[in-house]
Amino acid sequence: MQIDKLRGKQLDQLFDAILSLKNREECYRFFDDIATMSEIHSITQRLQVAKMLMEGDTYSVIEKETKASTATISRVRRCINFGSDGYQMVLDRITGDDDTQNQK
Repeated sequence: MQIDKLRGKQLDQLFDAILSLKNREECYRFFDDIATMSEIHSITQRLQVAKMLMEGDTYSVIEKETKASTATISRVRRCINFGSDGYQMVLDRITGDDDTQNQK
C-alpha cells in the first residue's frame, strides 16, 4: 500500500477525526475547514470516475461527464486494478443508498 509510507500518529489522528463524524452535515463542516475546494473536487471526481469505470463506461464518456483528464482516469483505473480495493469496498457499501439516507 502506498499510504503505508505515511502511516503513523498524524494519519491515524486524521482517520480518527473522519471516523468521528456522525452525519453528512458534519462532513461538510469538517471538510470545508480541512481541505481546499480543489482538493475536495479532486477526491469527489476520482470517486465518480471509479464508479463509472466499474459500471463499464468508456474513457470518453467519463471524461465528458466528469471533466477528469485521461491521466486521472488512468490513475483511478490503475488503483481499481492493482490497488487495495478501497474504491470497490466503498462503492459496494454505498450502492443502493437512496437520497433520504444520503441527506442524514
